[in-house]
Amino acid sequence: MTQSDEIRIGERLRFYRNGRHKTQAAVAGLAGVSEDYLSQIERGLKTPTIGLLHKFARILGVQVSVLLGEPEFEQNGETHPVASELNRAMLSYGGPRTDVAVDLGELRNRVDAAWRVWQTSPNRYTQGAEIFPELVVDVQTAARAFRAPGEAAERREAARIASDMYFLLRTFAKRIGRTDLSLLAADRGIAAAYEADDPLRMAAAQWNLGHILLAQNEAEAAEAATLSAVEELRPRLDDGGEWVAMNGALWLVAAVTAVRQGDAWTARDRLREQALPAAQAVGEGNVMWTVFGPTNVDLHAMSIEMETGEAAVGLSIADRIDVTSSPSLERQTTFYLELARLNEQRRDDAAVLLHLMSAEASGPEDLRYNLLAADLVRGLLKRARPSIAPQVRALAKRIGLVVP
Repeated sequence: MTQSDEIRIGERLRFYRNGRHKTQAAVAGLAGVSEDYLSQIERGLKTPTIGLLHKFARILGVQVSVLLGEPEFEQNGETHPVASELNRAMLSYGGPRTDVAVDLGELRNRVDAAWRVWQTSPNRYTQGAEIFPELVVDVQTAARAFRAPGEAAERREAARIASDMYFLLRTFAKRIGRTDLSLLAADRGIAAAYEADDPLRMAAAQWNLGHILLAQNEAEAAEAATLSAVEELRPRLDDGGEWVAMNGALWLVAAVTAVRQGDAWTARDRLREQALPAAQAVGEGNVMWTVFGPTNVDLHAMSIEMETGEAAVGLSIADRIDVTSSPSLERQTTFYLELARLNEQRRDDAAVLLHLMSAEASGPEDLRYNLLAADLVRGLLKRARPSIAPQVRALAKRIGLVVP
């Protein structure tokens, strides 16, 4: 990593706070934390939650990506060559038209296989980088292939496949630091879902859009998108099954939008009154790759308490979660990372290290790409007592950090 990569979130926060001529007391007061807590963040002793990071970004008038230090896109592609390939593939709208028949069944299998890689492989970034560029070209080519009269059914199936691929591309692009591509993929996903005239995919497309809007510090817009989709689904809820599950998944996003706007009680109400009954009705599942079910509701409940600083409540919720029941390794890894953050709030560094190592075991590549996880490790490097310092240094080296 370069030296710039090693600048901690707290240092960036202090830089922009000073640049805006704001005191620690003023920023801490607006964010709802103590001045001492903000001081610890700026000194690298604490890592802010993602919700708190969004508050700081709004107060200072910067993007969250700036505080995280997400890499800027370089036109020569040296920083993110896979992202550059994806960018070119998406802007090409597929390959040149040919007379070769498009096999929609084979394309469906490839998209489903790509989703399985993303949700279940510990090497999902490496494997995804090998799969996605060609898949994007082929799916976009298929979406243009069926335009003759009498091909309406094939055209709709190609659009369904495209929408599912764009949903996957949205999350992959976000994870590698390309929020611009992620937003483009979310928008393409909405267009494809409407092309398919598929209400379930239309709702899933809004779920996807809500996630990237949250990542861009647009909680109000994310809330509007998800609640609009909830209203669109309402007439289908009596059909049960996947309709109820998709409705519940949307309410999970709506809960996060509430806590990001500083309304923790509305977030809790949305989980208790909307998402939880839906999860209890349908059980564990993976409708439209949302991994919706009782476990995911509990994970969101824990996350909301983590974001509001209620570490003891969050840890008590974590005690009832068997994360191995989730079909998604990403959700398992996120669970361990949020456990690490909860324990950092309680100043239990041994537990922070334990859960970071659990996160590494379930998603070794995630720790290399997750900037908040890297910041947790850097914090441990600065303050770890001698009994755990060797393990912390070893972990830091494994995820590519420069160790003094």
